[in-house]
Amino acid sequence: MVGGGKGAFIGAVHRMAARLDDRYELVAGALSADAARAAQGAAEAGIAPERSYADWREMARCEGNMRRAGQGGIDVVSVVTPNYLHAPVVRAFLAEGIHVICDKPLTTTLADALALQKLAEQTGLICVLTHTYTGYPMVRHARALVEQGVIGDLRLVQVEYSQDWWAEGQALTGEGGWREDPALAGPAGTLGDVGIHAYQLASYVTGREPEEIAAELHTFGPGRLLDDHVQVMMRYANGARGTLWASQVATGCENALTLRVYGTKAQLRFEQEHPDVLWLTPQGGAAQRLTRGRVSNDEAQHATRIPAGHPEGYIEAFAQLYRDAADLIEGQQVKGRLPDFTDGVMGSRFIEAVLQSHRSNTAWVSIATQPRS
Repeated sequence: MVGGGKGAFIGAVHRMAARLDDRYELVAGALSADAARAAQGAAEAGIAPERSYADWREMARCEGNMRRAGQGGIDVVSVVTPNYLHAPVVRAFLAEGIHVICDKPLTTTLADALALQKLAEQTGLICVLTHTYTGYPMVRHARALVEQGVIGDLRLVQVEYSQDWWAEGQALTGEGGWREDPALAGPAGTLGDVGIHAYQLASYVTGREPEEIAAELHTFGPGRLLDDHVQVMMRYANGARGTLWASQVATGCENALTLRVYGTKAQLRFEQEHPDVLWLTPQGGAAQRLTRGRVSNDEAQHATRIPAGHPEGYIEAFAQLYRDAADLIEGQQVKGRLPDFTDGVMGSRFIEAVLQSHRSNTAWVSIATQPRS
């Protein structure tokens, strides 16, 4: 693991997810750029002192050398650093022949995302991007229903991700403080933190990306340098229309990621705060409550571990990505599509299009014509 030292929220989540199916052993880490803090975190995580690094570059070199010499070395690295480090860390480990599991977003620029995708294709290595919500069984079932034509032709997409933890205008402190620094988070605030989750979820379920978007970013918090609210209109090639709303100043909202997909035959609705349920409503018919334990879809069953009626949640969804990554690394087949470099490039194109649209006063911007190098 690179990043995720003492007090880091997402690093602890990754470690829990990796342990859930007993497919990984945490044996090396550069958990902090501070040597003492890195050593403390490694000791608490059970990493031997000689495999604790204060510099991720040294870790990549040493672990790569060990692999080449047949002396062990890590199989895969989990990258859980602030956004600006994702690209250089992923690049360093791919260059050493090591598979990657990276927290989203893949990079802070489209150029970096395209370069990493090219490197991964050249090496043939696995890279999984932890867009967590694709691990939910009912999200995978929703995707299958769209593919099977159950909703008919796609007409409308509505996706929103609303939170309130930044609503009171306070400055972020501690481990999360980097999120409001453009030098560390990149040019997108809420857009890159949760807006990209919403966009990826809509694209994953519908199997489509919009051709054009028009967007506005806004900052409610005084003195903030990055957006805390975003709203986007989307146009699809088949004539469908969509809206995306992401906010971290939406009072009264905890983690309200909601997707609604409307076709010519039916509507689908998924709410992350109730992840075991998917609502299917045919045109002119009653809403059908589909539950995780009572669908026969192979992808959905593959993504679940516990009996029907027992709640499955965020950590299990996260763990599903780790379990599928382990299967891929071991050369096994995986049911369903995992988020990877394709999603990273897709997300980077979306973010750059939103930024361009906002700067030009919400003009329509073609995602397909965003710079590709």
